[in-house]
Amino acid sequence: MSVERVHSRTHEVTIQAPAGVVYALLTDSPSWPLHLQSAVHVEQLEFDGRRERTRVWSTANGRADSFTSLRTLAPELRQVEFRQEQPTAPEHPVSGVWSVVPLAAQRSRLELRYHFTTSAGDPAAVLESLRTAAELWPRLDELALSFDDSVRIEGPAEPVYDFLYRVQDWPGRVPGVIRADVVEDEPGVQAVTMDTTQPDGSVRTTRSLRICFPHAGLIVSKQLTASGLMSAHTGEWSLIPDERGVTVSAHQDAVLCRETIEQARKEGTDTAGARRHARETLGRGGARVLALALAKKHTQCAVRVL
Repeated sequence: MSVERVHSRTHEVTIQAPAGVVYALLTDSPSWPLHLQSAVHVEQLEFDGRRERTRVWSTANGRADSFTSLRTLAPELRQVEFRQEQPTAPEHPVSGVWSVVPLAAQRSRLELRYHFTTSAGDPAAVLESLRTAAELWPRLDELALSFDDSVRIEGPAEPVYDFLYRVQDWPGRVPGVIRADVVEDEPGVQAVTMDTTQPDGSVRTTRSLRICFPHAGLIVSKQLTASGLMSAHTGEWSLIPDERGVTVSAHQDAVLCRETIEQARKEGTDTAGARRHARETLGRGGARVLALALAKKHTQCAVRVL
C-alpha cells in the first residue's frame, strides 16, 4: 500500500489595509463569493463563534467543485486553522493556517501555510483576491449594492421552481433573453451562457454558475464574466411556500467598479445617482424581475390547465 507524500508550502501578500479588516474578511465566509474570484457559494453548516464547518463551492475553468471545510478561529492571534474534508477534487490543500500580521496602522501581511498531497491549485490567486477586497474596504459602503425583488404567487411552488431551474427554456419566454446554453455535468450545478439584448439594441453575453437546491426552494448564482458596471455579482432565487401559495424572491449583491463611480462623477452624477442607475441596470439585466412575473403567469396558467 502506497502512502502519498505530504507537501508544505507558504504564501504571503502585503495588503494596504488594517489587520482587523483583513481578518474580518478572512473569517466572513458567507461573503466570499462576492469578494473571492473562485468562490461561488458558501453554506455555513455549523458555527459556535470559534469553530465553523462550511461547504464551499468553488470554480476552476468555468466548472464548480465542492468540499467541506472545518475551521477554528483565533481572533486574539488573528489566525484561522482549517482542514478540508470530503473534497470532490484532489487538488485542494488538506489543511493549513491563515495568519494576519499587522505591519502598520494601515498595512498588514496575510500568510497562508498549508499542507497537501497533490497539486494545491493556485493559492496566490486567492491571496490576490483577498488583497483586492481588503484594500477596497474603505469604499465598500459606496461600491457595494444589495437589493431584493419579490412577487406573490397564488399557486404551488413546484412549477415556479421548475420555471426558474429550466433556464434553457427562457429564450422566447423571458423578454430580452435570446440564448441560454446550459451544461449540467453534475445534477444541480449549471454552467450557463446567456445572450441578452440591451436597451441600446446591442447583445451582451454573460457566463454564470448556478447551484440548485430543489428541496430548499433555492438557486444561487455567480456571474463569471466581468462587466464595465460591476466587478462582482451574485444572486439568489428563493421560494417560501405557505398554505395559499408561494413568495418568490430574487436577491442580488454586487460590487460596483470604481471606474463606474468615477465616470458618473465626471458626467455630473453624484454617487447616489450612480448607485440608482446601477440598481436599475442590474434589476433589468438578467431579466430577473421579468422572469418572476412570467413565472407567476406560467404557474397560474398551469394551475388552470390542471
